[in-house]
Amino acid sequence: MPSPFPGMDPYLEGYLWPDVHSALANKIRQQLTPLLRPKYTARLEVYLAEDAFPEGEIGILYPDVEVLDAPKRQTAETAPGSTLTITPPKLSLPVPQAVQVRLTTVEIRDTAKNRLVTSIEILSPVNKREPGLTTYRQKRQRLYQANVHLLELDLLRRGSRPFAQPRLPEVPYCIALTRAQAKQMGIWPVELPNTLPVVPVPLQEPDPDVPLDLQAVLDAIYDEAAYDLSLDYNQAPPPPALSKEDVNWLQAQLQNT
Repeated sequence: MPSPFPGMDPYLEGYLWPDVHSALANKIRQQLTPLLRPKYTARLEVYLAEDAFPEGEIGILYPDVEVLDAPKRQTAETAPGSTLTITPPKLSLPVPQAVQVRLTTVEIRDTAKNRLVTSIEILSPVNKREPGLTTYRQKRQRLYQANVHLLELDLLRRGSRPFAQPRLPEVPYCIALTRAQAKQMGIWPVELPNTLPVVPVPLQEPDPDVPLDLQAVLDAIYDEAAYDLSLDYNQAPPPPALSKEDVNWLQAQLQNT
């Protein structure tokens, strides 16, 4: 069953996002590989990002991080040699623990020297809030200094965009392309009713760009993973809240499907 939305499905931004992230990376590689061979390959690079504040995530992305221990009944104690009564704590809360989040990047490499040519980054919540935001921005800078093209897919409404600029329009979703040593980024702003664009994936000169059909990728993984069986479209989509205009559009879209 296809998604009821023509573009990005905002309901995928909740607890399903880790699965969506991995599925997107795999499907992008599958779509690009026939266009890249024999001079280039698409490889999946899995790395760990530390999320210092997992309790701030929505849904059930990280189980058990918000469990509170009910305090046991305690009796007041008197410190040795003192007449003061020590008041026992009323709550016993877990110490915040950082968790390791697995993120997948699609790397385009040349087959002659295995050189990294283009990095396709699918942004996750940990990339869009501190301290992960600063860490990811440092990675962007390293790729730029290494003469690597960078294609960034931001399909999450929450968080701060690592490539945010004053002239960047306020839109739910955004795709950014920074070509190696370029002075400007290419930006594809995406409104909720819009289909996802077909974007270029740069290679080494003089080889031309190859196209990446993001909407075809999203449609394929939605069907393959049967996300419709896990989503409740009778509920509001995950935070942040949509504008009144987007809410009206969303409700009309769901009623017509």
